[in-house]
Amino acid sequence: MPTHPPHADVVPGGPAPAADRDRGAPGGTLPDAPPAPLAGAGPAGASPPAHDGAWFDSLVRAHATAVHRYVARRAGRSDAEDLTADVLTVAWRRRDDVPDGAELPWLYRTAGFVVANHRRKGRPVPVAEVPDVPDGDDPALRTVRDDTVRTVLAGLSARDREVLLLHAWEGLTGDALAAVLGTGRGGADAALSRARSRLRAAFAAVDA
Repeated sequence: MPTHPPHADVVPGGPAPAADRDRGAPGGTLPDAPPAPLAGAGPAGASPPAHDGAWFDSLVRAHATAVHRYVARRAGRSDAEDLTADVLTVAWRRRDDVPDGAELPWLYRTAGFVVANHRRKGRPVPVAEVPDVPDGDDPALRTVRDDTVRTVLAGLSARDREVLLLHAWEGLTGDALAAVLGTGRGGADAALSRARSRLRAAFAAVDA
């Protein structure tokens, strides 16, 4: 089995995942809580595909554009190609953990850690001290063009905003949303319901 990711464009015209990176995380920093493999992803009785170079090429072709879009919305386009390459490098290094049939949610979850680590470098306080508070400087908010929507989202907690944007932008629900959030299906459904309720209340306050 190859020990480095094969050469494959991250996005059309973008860089390939760096083949000469060490076995540590991109930029030398591991995601704080890497996503765990999902159980039962493949069909019963079927042999899982080998996670080899051909598998990785297929993964890149199928999902690199979606990952790039996810990253660009949350970290800005100037860093999107490098961060997408970092996500795919992690996917290659941890290829045995990528669940067959649920690759994209796993990539989104990994991308969330990569983006968080990237943004954390510029924070003057430890992220542990600001776990779930409104963040008016969230790059994702600058992607929202409507002033009212942007204002309302900025007033929500980071967790509520994450849930709503995963649903609105990536179209995630049910098990896929749960996989990205790192929770069970019931927890994800409840989180989305609560976030929607708070969003409605925030809009009502703006209109009042």
